[in-house]
Amino acid sequence: MRDLKYFVALAETRHFGRAAELSFVSQPTLSGQMRKLETELGVALFERTTKSVELTPVGAALLPHARAAIEQTDALARLAGAHRDPLAGPLRLGVIPTIAPYLVPLVLALIKERYPSLKLVLFEEITASLLERLRHHQIEAAIVATPVTEPEFDAKTLFDEPFWLALPRGHPLFLKDRLTRRDLGSVELLLLADGHCLAEQAMEVCRLAEKRNAGQQADLRASSLETLLQLVGAGMGATLVPALATRGAWMTDAGVVARPLELVDAKRTVSLAWRKSFPRVQAIQALAEVIVATLPNTVRSSHRRARQR
Repeated sequence: MRDLKYFVALAETRHFGRAAELSFVSQPTLSGQMRKLETELGVALFERTTKSVELTPVGAALLPHARAAIEQTDALARLAGAHRDPLAGPLRLGVIPTIAPYLVPLVLALIKERYPSLKLVLFEEITASLLERLRHHQIEAAIVATPVTEPEFDAKTLFDEPFWLALPRGHPLFLKDRLTRRDLGSVELLLLADGHCLAEQAMEVCRLAEKRNAGQQADLRASSLETLLQLVGAGMGATLVPALATRGAWMTDAGVVARPLELVDAKRTVSLAWRKSFPRVQAIQALAEVIVATLPNTVRSSHRRARQR
């Protein structure tokens, strides 16, 4: 198992020195153990030159099996401890950037209160990166806002989150009793950069797919929701924000006002995803329950939706 961990570290870094540092051993030790592992397996795992280290085809094929073996071996100790405390130890959780700043602070306090031995380790990245991390056993679960269809994952719907329209203070639409889709078509909509699911969802709600690469909308793409709201406050346009984000400080000090939308499709569904092979399902279930318990009334949890049905 030690040699498999060295193998994974070297495969991920493609550098003997960095892999040795991550593994807390000397570079000659790691290099020697890699040669030993290759001898035992009877295949070359890496193609080495003076300038680079690259996986061979068989090395690439063995890598996911090595990751899975390491996870299952590490799970032995956790599963043994589960008889004493099934919710002890770290849980690596990925969260997309348009949810993390607004949901995580609500969740942490209740997690600490209910499950003091459960330690959340947070990763904030876009959906594609989180699912890749999940696939490679680098995180245990991910909170995303797009459908999870990969066969190796399970997913649980947490809540539906409506979109609000964020406008510069004094904008004429702020005084309207009810906002229509035609109103959305009349504003200069600012979007997040490509890769953020919120950008695609906003275009779908506003029927703006055909304008994707045109004009100021393309020129003023932002890498974060906070930056986008600063642009709105500066009078550069309007944007759609998820309901949880309306709890942010920008509602009071950024020159931005927000209005709810009464459109049926002006929402996104937020889910918790995890690998089907992950052995600590109790921790996933506990996390989902805490998230639902902390939600404000601006979103509709899966529990409330189930009761209404």
